[in-house]
Amino acid sequence: MNTKVEIAGVVLNNPVMTASGTFGSGMEYSDFVDLSRLGAVVTKGVANVPWPGNPTPRVAETYGGMLNAIGLQNPGVDVLIERDIPFLRKYDTKIIVNVCGKTVEDYLEVVERLGEEPVDLLEINVSCPNVKEGAIAFGQKADSLYDITSQIKRKAKQPIIMKLSPNVTDITEMAKAAEAAGADALSMINTITGMKIDIHRRKFALANKTGGLSGPAIKPVAVRMVYQASHAVKIPVIGMGGIADAEDAVEFLLAGASAVAVGAMNFVNPYATVEIVEGIEAYMKKHGIENVTELIGAVED
Repeated sequence: MNTKVEIAGVVLNNPVMTASGTFGSGMEYSDFVDLSRLGAVVTKGVANVPWPGNPTPRVAETYGGMLNAIGLQNPGVDVLIERDIPFLRKYDTKIIVNVCGKTVEDYLEVVERLGEEPVDLLEINVSCPNVKEGAIAFGQKADSLYDITSQIKRKAKQPIIMKLSPNVTDITEMAKAAEAAGADALSMINTITGMKIDIHRRKFALANKTGGLSGPAIKPVAVRMVYQASHAVKIPVIGMGGIADAEDAVEFLLAGASAVAVGAMNFVNPYATVEIVEGIEAYMKKHGIENVTELIGAVED
């Protein structure tokens, strides 16, 4: 039984990875999960300098999910290079670094710093607010997405995955723009913008007022967008958004995802990723599937 998948020339032992921002850089979960059982570990977003993040409170539970407005708090690329990459290198898993920034120059600085590091893929978080565009996310306008993708592609030594925002009118337009600009793969979906109000205090649950909704509540939207995007482009799509178990993961594969990422469920069940790997293997065995790639895009009309 073969569980290997390929993303932009990089072979993963299986199609299950972590979603950025939900797994740290693997250290926090290494007591619960054998990281070598994962196809890849995707780091928390990394900027050129440390980011303090948003004021608290910045996390709130919702029906079927959670809202977060962490603000991409991170210690910066220097700490990643000195501490996190050497730690992850001890495991038989691929390393994907999620890159964030407030300007194109911020992204390029991180990408160039990582050029000679033993990192397999770069995931570019274009849901960051573009300070030069009035805080509209890079990934919310096709021309902005095309511009940042093409500039990063020219500088990157590793293949690049563009992580698309679902907060757009037409996900296929964004997917095509990223592909045309040279993206090697896509990942989706990032969180959906949401809000929660505490009716007893008559105050916003998050200091930022709005936050990103993740968890099972967004899965049907994510599956739909992965299906649409994977049929609109020729590059691989990594699917995420509300994956709680192996059945959810298989659903994304059938919709057209070449791999999947587990996010909010890591907070509920720190063993989730490995349980999903084992669940996919059990599904393959039950249905006589020799190669996991047979599942990719295999949904029937």
